Amino acid sequence: MSLATRVIPCLDVDAGRVVKGVNFENLRDAGDPVELAHRYDDQGADELTFLDVTASSGDRETTYEVVRQTAEEVFIPLTVGGGVRTVDDVDRLLRAGADKVGINTAAIARPEVIDEVADRFGAQVLVLSADVRRCRPDGEHTDSGFEVTTHGGRRGTGIDAIAWCAQAAARGAGEILLNSMDADGTKAGFDTELIALVRGVVDIPIIASGGAGAVEHFAPAVRAGADAVLAASVFHYGQLTISDVKDALRAEGITVR
Repeated sequence: MSLATRVIPCLDVDAGRVVKGVNFENLRDAGDPVELAHRYDDQGADELTFLDVTASSGDRETTYEVVRQTAEEVFIPLTVGGGVRTVDDVDRLLRAGADKVGINTAAIARPEVIDEVADRFGAQVLVLSADVRRCRPDGEHTDSGFEVTTHGGRRGTGIDAIAWCAQAAARGAGEILLNSMDADGTKAGFDTELIALVRGVVDIPIIASGGAGAVEHFAPAVRAGADAVLAASVFHYGQLTISDVKDALRAEGITVR
């Protein structure tokens, strides 16, 4: 686990534009990814995450040119995910300027891809992007009560989310981007129960995602076990700045970069 908590803005991109919705639905435009990346670099973000949120559901590749343009504007680590299926996809994204690559849907379909990417590029390149929700009353149930979803949160899998995160870490994932689909876009706070459960089974860094709406939401996520906190709409629409979040974390005695 890292010594200093990272603050990471997330660019959810659809058709070359940054979008944001609630629970991954009713997406609305939030700006140009290159312009936003430049803004967050200037604000002091520790990293930037770029997720092509409809690449898997639309069965297409990540927009490499937008990634390339974004990478040229930032001088902080850039993680890119969405539509990544193979080792060759990872190679292309790294060549386009990504520092780390997130995999979700493809890893669930074929977990061996985690081993393959880690073996070729090293664990530090591979981020397991886990879109997790509480099991539905009318759906399949898991031991933990949480299941992994695919295709941008559109499809349930019946796979236990906590066990899946543990398996991914054992296979060589270097980090877990843990997104609560129930909290996503609600601005009601991070799912600290989910974070704590995953922290209990992995020793790799966890990025908490989903639910940030106010400065007081970030410290509980870190206390629950997150090494980094990620947010989107509160940054995109100017409700909070990177400095606001870092100041709030410092005030709670949490070390930030």
